[in-house]
Amino acid sequence: MTDTMKARRLNQLSRQECLRLLAGVPMGRIVFTHQALPAIRPVNHIVDDGDIVIRSHRAAAITAVAHRSGVVVAYEADAIDPERHLGWSVIVTGRAYMVENAADVARYLELIDPWVEGDMDQVIRIHPEIITGFELIDDSAGGSVDGRFPGAPSPNSRNTP
Repeated sequence: MTDTMKARRLNQLSRQECLRLLAGVPMGRIVFTHQALPAIRPVNHIVDDGDIVIRSHRAAAITAVAHRSGVVVAYEADAIDPERHLGWSVIVTGRAYMVENAADVARYLELIDPWVEGDMDQVIRIHPEIITGFELIDDSAGGSVDGRFPGAPSPNSRNTP
């Protein structure tokens, strides 16, 4: 282990802080079961009323899975600095639902700008049941303000495990 890694501490984040961090990044990874095996896809998202919302297309594997209303999925996003070994990771486990209300679909089509080409007219909402998040802290505080990654939570908002 290098000297830069010795001073790191892993702190658990609150549910509210996890949602705030998720809302602050444009992309994450959805994990679901496809043909009886785990599948992971990068997707861009928004956080809306505590839920993660993504867009997809009709032929996507996640769309087929989400049509079984309430299928269990995981969602992960992070921001980790590989040079300074600081950052955070948030993992959400919950149920995915197709958004079917026409007004809601229209609103999300406006709010979420897909990063890939194609007709991304399907909207999937993930309702979190379990949210876990962790932050890598520099105890020596030499690398950043208070030893935290830029955009990381304030010391008063985190929970130490």
